Amino acid sequence: MKQGTLRTILALVAALALTTGVAACGGSDNDDSSTNGSTQAAATQPGKGKPAVTLGTKNFTEQFVLGQLYKQALEAKGYKVALKQNIGSTEIADKALRSGQIDLYPEYIGIFNTAVAGDSKAYPDVNAAFSAGQAYARDHGYTLLPLTPFTDVDALAVTPDYAREHNLSSVADLAAIRGLKLGAPPEFRERETGLVGLERVYGIRDVDFSPLTIGLQYQALDDGKIDTADVFTTDGQLQSGRYVVLDDPKNVFGFQNVTPIVSTKVLRAEGPEFATTLNEVSRALTTRAMQQMNAAVAIDKQNPADVAKQYLQANGLV
Repeated sequence: MKQGTLRTILALVAALALTTGVAACGGSDNDDSSTNGSTQAAATQPGKGKPAVTLGTKNFTEQFVLGQLYKQALEAKGYKVALKQNIGSTEIADKALRSGQIDLYPEYIGIFNTAVAGDSKAYPDVNAAFSAGQAYARDHGYTLLPLTPFTDVDALAVTPDYAREHNLSSVADLAAIRGLKLGAPPEFRERETGLVGLERVYGIRDVDFSPLTIGLQYQALDDGKIDTADVFTTDGQLQSGRYVVLDDPKNVFGFQNVTPIVSTKVLRAEGPEFATTLNEVSRALTTRAMQQMNAAVAIDKQNPADVAKQYLQANGLV
């Protein structure tokens, strides 16, 4: 089962490399015209001699995988990277970045806009959301690197039995339920992409909220302790068919493609290949690929570092 999941990932990334044209890092390994070994090493190891950086990740499976993907790709180019994972929610990660405890971390553009920039506007598309985030970041010493193809949006999930019992297909249908038992991370209570937005946009007010550590919501659903759970659309558990994800027709959960957020000062110190390396990884990350990698870690209990290494190798990124 564990090896089977890895084989699935490798088959997936082989097809991905063909369809997306992701290039291998470093160019040709053998250049007949090259006689200067140090020059060639400098070309393939642009991070040698650069200052060490600290990469942070938030507190759930996908972030652990993303952290390893970015870390290993940078290290393959000679950069020194300390990984500080499981540091907490966006609010905590942002404080760590502002204080210099970390130099970069992967963030979701909609959450960045609402939780960091305090921007609750509804944008027509992800590019508009990204432009707004970039403007805020520039004014505060950050750089938002290009978005991933995959988007990991919050969603509300229920069991099939509960959906049938209450005739549920949309988040809007939950407004009719009295005393709705909803499980989500603690920060969901105060977020626009959480209870605040659900009340404002859908009129969902009568909620019995249960703060849950990310990852425990599926067991709580299975045990009947909650009626609906905040989930992420790239969760490996959603591949099982055991849960119904409710539509969000008014897009309260926004656009959530990932952008590596980097201190602009650090980005300049590391040189252009630093951003290039991160961007190459980001371009290779589709929704299907993230679901497979998340499942390998969350369900098959594999090490995020091993899963990330397999993916990077299959895509020629290390």
